[in-house]
Amino acid sequence: MIVTTTNSIEGREISRYNDPIVVNVVIGANIFSDIGASYVDFFGGRSTSHEKKMQEMYKRVTETLKQRAQAIRADAIIGLSVDIEEISGNESQMFMITAVGTPVHLKEVARVPVERQYDLLERKLI
Repeated sequence: MIVTTTNSIEGREISRYNDPIVVNVVIGANIFSDIGASYVDFFGGRSTSHEKKMQEMYKRVTETLKQRAQAIRADAIIGLSVDIEEISGNESQMFMITAVGTPVHLKEVARVPVERQYDLLERKLI
């Protein structure tokens, strides 16, 4: 399934738009990644534990979007927008990712056999 941030898909025509789909995923940062992040924050550098959590969240949210779009037999999701926020308080830290996309149905593309494409090209060149 095509998932894109653009509002169209090059070379394809959209035949029907559906209501946008919104997916939220919340995941907690555990004590070990918090300790590691504290050192990274103090000394500088990258926090691979937090990066892995972000990647996991992004994968979960996009897979859920695809599943919901497939449930309504959509061919693609356009206008994908992703927002990540930190939720902290009461001695806890969590991350929330929100993704919104519009599932669409695409018109069928007329497929021309490869041999016919060459034949048409040769006729245009003459």
